[in-house]
Amino acid sequence: MEDVQKIIPHRPPFLFIDEVVEVESDRVLCRRTLRADEFFYEGHYPGNPITPGVLLCESVFQAGAVLLIKKLGEGAAEGKTPVLSRIQDARFKRMVKPGDTVEIEAIFKEEIRGFNFMRGSVKLAGKNALTIDYVLALVDEAS
Repeated sequence: MEDVQKIIPHRPPFLFIDEVVEVESDRVLCRRTLRADEFFYEGHYPGNPITPGVLLCESVFQAGAVLLIKKLGEGAAEGKTPVLSRIQDARFKRMVKPGDTVEIEAIFKEEIRGFNFMRGSVKLAGKNALTIDYVLALVDEAS
């Protein structure tokens, strides 16, 4: 599938999607393999590294940004930045470790006055590691 960096503005080391696997009208599926040399593992439980939950959440938010930009069409989204405006009901169910490959899903629920209500998940071996509801807005880039 196409390069994630051509769709959303995030860049390493703060890009948490490796590839876009599938895009539907109201859903996107992405994938990420966590490498043992990721910067955050050095200090997040040394000797027993665990992927920080906030970074799993960020991967879902980035997948949501991919979905919104694809829904609008990249031309219509030009000059817009996807911004998180709300997080609700984040539930962590499994630990994600170095070497794990996760599937990241974002589902569009509804748009109200420029706010896009979404639901997302991170799955490890087909089982939920994270579920979360959140809201993204596409805001005009500062001039």
